[in-house]
Amino acid sequence: MRTAAAITIASVHATTVGGAGSTADLAGGVPVRHPIGDRLPGIYAGNEFTQRFTGALDEVLAPVFAVLDAFPDYLDPALSPPDFLDWLCEWVALETDERWSLDRRRDLVGAAVRTHRARGTAAALAAQVRVLTGGAVEIVDSGGLVVRESAGGALPGTDPGAVRVVVRVPDRGQVDAAAVAAAVREAVPVHLRVTVDITTDSGSGS
Repeated sequence: MRTAAAITIASVHATTVGGAGSTADLAGGVPVRHPIGDRLPGIYAGNEFTQRFTGALDEVLAPVFAVLDAFPDYLDPALSPPDFLDWLCEWVALETDERWSLDRRRDLVGAAVRTHRARGTAAALAAQVRVLTGGAVEIVDSGGLVVRESAGGALPGTDPGAVRVVVRVPDRGQVDAAAVAAAVREAVPVHLRVTVDITTDSGSGS
């Protein structure tokens, strides 16, 4: 759930430095929470030059302190600024697609670690597609196992295998079928044939 922290992060992230330094002032729109002038010995408290000098430093440091105070929220996919969210995608080895909406990327990053634990399985693929589409997902995997009595020789069989993904959603128009197909191809072994069918809940085909 979004909180006021999201607004704080966005304002801090987009801020350029400027302003003055006191507990009531803002440095480029960022509150100066730790003015240096207030922490100096009393002899400097009333010194105008010293206060102006430290106030200039406050302008530089205020955005830094604000970012550090909010840093745990930068690591939260639900609150992270959009460009930092792209970094989070890389940190969890998530291949992004420019066709994904911002909210969809947040959901995928949040589910990435859980999905990676089961990567390569039908369950993990279904979970990823479910987050992408919000629909019910069915995976049809050709699977199969071949046993040879002796080592060496050509690989048996000529069919490289296939995976079919059926997604049932209330409105097919809200799903980017090309983006879903690209995500499925990224998740399955490269030699498999991939088919993605987007249908409505009533069962009509795509």
